[in-house]
Amino acid sequence: MKISIVIPASNEASVIGRCLGALAASAPVAEPVQVIVVANGCRDATVARAQAQRGALEARGWSFCVIDRPAAGKIGALNAGDAAATFAARLYLDADVTPAPDLLPGLMRVLDRPEPVYASGRLRITAGTSWASRAYARIWARVPFMARGVPGCGLFAVNAAGRARWGAFPEVIADDMFVRLLFAPSERVMVDARYDWPVSEGFGALVRVRRRQDRGVAEIAERFPDLLANEDKPRLRGGDLLGLARRAPLGLVVYAAVALRVRLSAASTEWSRGR
Repeated sequence: MKISIVIPASNEASVIGRCLGALAASAPVAEPVQVIVVANGCRDATVARAQAQRGALEARGWSFCVIDRPAAGKIGALNAGDAAATFAARLYLDADVTPAPDLLPGLMRVLDRPEPVYASGRLRITAGTSWASRAYARIWARVPFMARGVPGCGLFAVNAAGRARWGAFPEVIADDMFVRLLFAPSERVMVDARYDWPVSEGFGALVRVRRRQDRGVAEIAERFPDLLANEDKPRLRGGDLLGLARRAPLGLVVYAAVALRVRLSAASTEWSRGR
């Protein structure tokens, strides 16, 4: 099964090399792979750092291209990547994600079926030097949906029948949520292979990103209410909170403080990424 990998990247010079290097280090796959980096509105060395990985990717026999768009915007980048994609099956990958070597082969095996399927890997939330971010990550990783669901944060894949579920990406904040909810829970598959997804650095960044996430959820509910029939995210119950408090009390305090700060602060329309 052939696959095109679309990687939107905006000022991702610090991480794009690691992402592409991890892809190049994937376990062997028998079918062709196309990797497309869409640099959008970059003012740093994202394009050069991506191009530096060309040799490693082409040594695998894969095709590779970098599209340098002057306009910023993830949705525009996703649609530009789709327009350049050769193969019907797609893997959409954020530039700050690091996939384990066995993830790409696992995804390709799962997608190789005629019926629509949405797939992702086992999410490992990572944190850097900020104590608040490390504490927050310990709780977030244990939230039932993140721990046992198929959230697809930063990385999701669909086969040809799955990609036919929508046309161009709509202008939404939560593109990953939009795509996930196009599929019933029974159509979503978690591949037993890891990928690393970094949490935002610092309390202020956590608040900004959480605010944007909440706005994205509200936007989907307002614009695409029918999709909510496919939502299977369980609510945190008293027993869940008690268990989280026992395992990571400081993390629960930070997690609750971020949520409270978001509720008390004025809404913001700025783009937030945590870096």
